[in-house]
Amino acid sequence: MRNGRPYPEHGLSTKDWAMIPPRQIRLDTLVTTKRELALDTLLADDSTFYGDLFPHAVQWHGDLYLEDGLHRALRAALQQRSVIHVRVLDLDALMPADLA
Repeated sequence: MRNGRPYPEHGLSTKDWAMIPPRQIRLDTLVTTKRELALDTLLADDSTFYGDLFPHAVQWHGDLYLEDGLHRALRAALQQRSVIHVRVLDLDALMPADLA
């Protein structure tokens, strides 16, 4: 595993992620890859000020792994929302099955 990530390194830059249109994803379908949650980041009013407004997820072997945006997803759950907009990189579609 790479920092809790079971999928291969994808090498996407911030600019590459910005090219992926966000789509609605149910919170209960996301698998987290972070081992810790920083409470100060969760409670910060400007936590997305310097980053992407949308969380990033990677689809790998049929599962959606939340790579970036755990704090945004948790805030949405605390607000009793069941879906959030997420940029999804579909590695299942990009990598041949024999390499996966």
